[in-house]
Amino acid sequence: MLAYLLLIVFLLFFTTLVHVTAKSMIFEGRWQYVIFFIAAFLPFYISSLSIIYQATGQRELVAVVQVTKDLLVILGVILFVIYQKSIFDYPFRLAVTDIVFLMFLAWAFFYVILPIGEASFGDKAVYYKNMLIPGLVYFIGRNTAFDDFEVKRLFKVIFFIAIAAFGFNILEGLLDTHLQSFTGYAFFNHGIYDIEPAGNYGLSWTFETQATTKRFGSFFSDPLELASSMLLGFSAGLIWFLTSEKERSLPYILVMICSVGSLFYSSSRAAFAAFFIMLFFLAIVFRLYRLLFVGFLLFLSFVVFIVFFASDGLYYFVVDTLTFENASSAGHVVEWLMSVNSMLANPMGIGLSMSGNLGTVTDEVRIGGENQFLIFGVQLGFIGMILYILLWGLAISGSLRIFRKTDNIMTARIAFTAASVKVGMLLPLFTANAELYIYVSWISWWMVGYAINQGAKPKIAHV
Repeated sequence: MLAYLLLIVFLLFFTTLVHVTAKSMIFEGRWQYVIFFIAAFLPFYISSLSIIYQATGQRELVAVVQVTKDLLVILGVILFVIYQKSIFDYPFRLAVTDIVFLMFLAWAFFYVILPIGEASFGDKAVYYKNMLIPGLVYFIGRNTAFDDFEVKRLFKVIFFIAIAAFGFNILEGLLDTHLQSFTGYAFFNHGIYDIEPAGNYGLSWTFETQATTKRFGSFFSDPLELASSMLLGFSAGLIWFLTSEKERSLPYILVMICSVGSLFYSSSRAAFAAFFIMLFFLAIVFRLYRLLFVGFLLFLSFVVFIVFFASDGLYYFVVDTLTFENASSAGHVVEWLMSVNSMLANPMGIGLSMSGNLGTVTDEVRIGGENQFLIFGVQLGFIGMILYILLWGLAISGSLRIFRKTDNIMTARIAFTAASVKVGMLLPLFTANAELYIYVSWISWWMVGYAINQGAKPKIAHV
């Protein structure tokens, strides 16, 4: 009964969202509005697929929802071309970031059409599609011109996701049960990806610590995606707090508190460390010295709590992590070494769909998979990995440059959020196939594109 009730709720939400988005894009010419669909739906993506499969057992229905998100992004690009009076007169001005992104995607495309690797052409095409869509989202951002109301609406969606995620975390904590136990997460993984349930809670090892304490993921796919996504919520709340009148700053404080709260519920070591790295980076780069002090106090409080007040399980979990005696930490090192050995043996790569945790990568051929940089290095060689690293560096530096030069406060807010999220995601990229966290990945790539587009007219920042 619960499965069908969840299905009805999802279908009402999904069909309404698709209808409103498609109507705005097709009939009103607002092709950029696909970003609202991305922001509102992707946090619930895996939970939605799980609910569908649990209630119906139909792989076809799951596939329809899976492909809808991609088709809407592609439709946005097509409508961009259609709604131009003359696409040949459109002032395309390629930035360095654009060129590197195109080079990265072009390099990967060669690995689709060339007979490299053991994966089938179909698996390689699907893998490439998952690399291409973020590029298209970035392209949409590069050609989006929102007014202040539209930018504010997007941030409201991000704020709502952060607060709602923490609300579900509290509910999970009170019930001492993962939300995924109700949505059919394990059944979905087994039926669609042939992944057997694992761990003490019948989900996967991701949902528990080494001490078997629960890690909660709210309505995201797992605790790791929740933690990375909360970096987006926190940085968005922070910049609105810093650029708003004090009497109107309470909602943004709430967003930041909820984001940090979800980090605790997720128990993600990489994301928690990334959070402090992001705080110190922002404090130094933007001369927010009070933030540096607050970050230091938070870190000191965390150390004191772990040393004097934490349970033995949590204490040894942290110590074993820092000394790499934790099984998960040691596992990362093993995966990294496997990837490096593969790259040294095959400097030009071994082909797409041969590394990482994407559904098309089978365990029989998989090499490495817990470091996004090395994942691309294994598949695309040193050239592919270097292009990817360069792309991230340009995304961060470009967003910082726009933040400092623009006098449009909404553009500054987007550029700030883009830069801080990309910096915050650097550490998770070393321990996970983090581009699979499509909510934070797609939104941040759109923001980078939007910031670079708006920064075509450099101005002095007033933020």
